[in-house]
Amino acid sequence: MKITSIKTIVVHADVRNWVFVKVVTDQPGLWGWGEATLEWKTRAVTGCIDDIAPLVVGEDPRRIDHVVNRMTRFSFWKLGAIGMSAASGIEQALWDIKGKVLGVPVWQLLGGRVRDSIRVYTHPLRGNLVGAADTADINGVCDDVQKTVEMGYSAVKIGMVPYTGYDAPLSAVRHVARLAEAIRERVGDDIALMTDFHGRPESKGAAKAFIDVIAPISPLFIEEPLQPGNVRLLAELNRQSGCPLATGERLLQPEQFSELVEHDAVTYVQPDLAHCMGFSGARRIAAIAEARNIGICPHNPMGPVASAVALQFDAATTSFVIQEECVGVVPWFEDICSAYPVRLIDGCWQIPDAPGIGIEIDEAEAAMHPFEQERILAKDAALADGTIANW
Repeated sequence: MKITSIKTIVVHADVRNWVFVKVVTDQPGLWGWGEATLEWKTRAVTGCIDDIAPLVVGEDPRRIDHVVNRMTRFSFWKLGAIGMSAASGIEQALWDIKGKVLGVPVWQLLGGRVRDSIRVYTHPLRGNLVGAADTADINGVCDDVQKTVEMGYSAVKIGMVPYTGYDAPLSAVRHVARLAEAIRERVGDDIALMTDFHGRPESKGAAKAFIDVIAPISPLFIEEPLQPGNVRLLAELNRQSGCPLATGERLLQPEQFSELVEHDAVTYVQPDLAHCMGFSGARRIAAIAEARNIGICPHNPMGPVASAVALQFDAATTSFVIQEECVGVVPWFEDICSAYPVRLIDGCWQIPDAPGIGIEIDEAEAAMHPFEQERILAKDAALADGTIANW
């Protein structure tokens, strides 16, 4: 069996262009799907897939580690976010092919499922940014979170922290305190709440000021309280915080996660299978984290293929805690799939038995949403004096 071609299908989904990867074999009707979506880097990722393809075409898709080694070691330059995303989409498709060949879901290839359902969380209104209330509107945000719970979710992640520099203005801190308290009051204690700082604070002191006022609502975790990269500073913050911290969506290599756990910098790691070399990378990361009693909460605000991939990984990963999903980011999320394996019941995904990752893309339907320039949310990210902020 040989890989004969690699095809990319770009689907415009408002703030992202989903990049689907189709790895085709010389066996009639046999191909695999992956997703290599990377915010605002669509053209770079699709071009990188074209660059990697000559390293992969002609190889046996069932030799997954061998193909991964070709993509990484033959590239000479260490793959960054663009290259790792491109390679991750291809890697995922190889597992899809192998599962289809053997007639089993990928979770079976990963050692078998270790749970009966997958706990998930979403964003207010399932990620529909167009209709979501601004954080200045406390009652509006509470309404959005309540509506999301009524959609069947038992866990919601809300962005609360404004663009922040090296200090945290008292007025902003007090507003976040009122917002956090109001959300908890609205949904009660049985709903898990999380908040994403997006690495906006530039200093440990600014991050801690916001953490301290969010701590009373007992969030499941606070995500990216600082920009990734300074593990020592994050570890100091973790020791001083009254909340579990999480990070990892912008980390790519197992050694980066190893540094996190060695410094006891977080309670949870958040690899994204679209960027960390798919199942192969995520399995290594999970093993590193589990060795230090750190749970794994995979990142995934992307398209339906990424969700199908995450589901398979979560089903077979013992240290898994909760999965991010964003099904409502566009109203036609599931319509571009001729087969979509994800079903939500009582705040959990159900685990399918279909071979591979269990998804098929309707390419004609996908073609109805061709590439467009994404809506760039970061373009207005600035402090009061005009300093560019971390989005």
